[in-house]
Amino acid sequence: MRRLITAAGALLLTAGLAACTDPGAPDDVAAAETITWADPTAKLDGVQLTIWAAQNSNTVPKKVIEGFQRATGAAVRVVTIPDPYEQGIQTKVATGDKPDLAFWQPTASMLTAINAKANLQPLTGAPWLGKLDPKLTDITGLLDGTRYAALVTSPAVEGVYYNKEVFAANGITTPPKTFDDLVTLARTLKGKGVTPFYEMGADRWATQWWVQVQLADAARAGLWDRINTGQEKFTDKTVLDAITRYDALIKEGLFNKDIKTAKFEDQGTALLGGKTAMVVQVNSFFGQLQAKADTATLNQKIGFFPIAPSGNVGTFIPDQSNALVAFQTGDDKREAAARQLLAYWMGPGYADFVTDRNTVSLETGVPNPAGVPQALLDVHAAVAGSAGSMQALAVANPDLYLNLADMIAGTMTPAQVAKATQDQFEQLAKAAGYLK
Repeated sequence: MRRLITAAGALLLTAGLAACTDPGAPDDVAAAETITWADPTAKLDGVQLTIWAAQNSNTVPKKVIEGFQRATGAAVRVVTIPDPYEQGIQTKVATGDKPDLAFWQPTASMLTAINAKANLQPLTGAPWLGKLDPKLTDITGLLDGTRYAALVTSPAVEGVYYNKEVFAANGITTPPKTFDDLVTLARTLKGKGVTPFYEMGADRWATQWWVQVQLADAARAGLWDRINTGQEKFTDKTVLDAITRYDALIKEGLFNKDIKTAKFEDQGTALLGGKTAMVVQVNSFFGQLQAKADTATLNQKIGFFPIAPSGNVGTFIPDQSNALVAFQTGDDKREAAARQLLAYWMGPGYADFVTDRNTVSLETGVPNPAGVPQALLDVHAAVAGSAGSMQALAVANPDLYLNLADMIAGTMTPAQVAKATQDQFEQLAKAAGYLK
């Protein structure tokens, strides 16, 4: 199955390269002349829209959809695409199956992977852009100067979620300051009979965070530029050492005993229940915690700190739960309605959306809800000083997480993980025209 998905990604990337060289492709100026934005609450009786979402984002638009349907008369259906979400969507789109909108990782590499210029609507002149915090306006969602993704929640940051009560019960008063300190703390906790870390090996997609937080300093020093240009490889010391250390920590017994079979849902249950001390995750994980507990409970139990080898530095990774894209479906009415839904989401519906989700507001005119948990505010505060992730800075995104999951399952060594990831990166980067 992985070969099929990889081939689909390569085909999309190849098509994306062709689109990049198409003189008829719309540039930002031309798009501004042709794209119109309807009143967010204009009537859309009889229009039916479909949104594709992942397991961890399928409840995100609930409040927005309810308000939009009441205001416009449109019908909006959310379809959950099974994990691995991004690969599933690429495969579907490659066969011509498209929704009206989808949650999508808004990085340039992932917009290229889905062939944005051929498959997505430009969101040029979106009416909500002037309302955004200026620091966030152009932080993501752009490909070659054209906007294709709408950021709806705070960009994800890789870091450590921890159980405050477990820390307190074991005499830990301050979070660790560096990755080495984190490991030292884990060994101390293990010595007291506490499971330090919890990983979701069966659902796989979060395994890569452990490698990437170790690469934060290298990313700031140009690691991904060097990998993009072939000057450095995943098989070289920097990345291989991070993979090898992750493997060693697992073999040392610092993770849950059921790491091979544990799933995303199990991770949140374990942290909230105090069955583990820490989880390395991104913002979508906190969404799961919010579905399990109220703000008072989360403030009492859950904290967050960014981590890197040099200190408390986060790794910036806008993920699919942070943004949406609108597809070119060939139906002008539905395409306009999809843009209208985005305009409603970030316009009249935005205050209700952030209140419903208890999440940080991205718009200067919409205050944070009183119920936003402190951990989520701490995550958002880490965005500005964070390092770029592979997804944010690499020209292609190989299946590092699948290879790491195979390592956890015992079917690949760290060296094999690095080689398989490098081989696929070269394949995708060459298909996109970035490597020769």
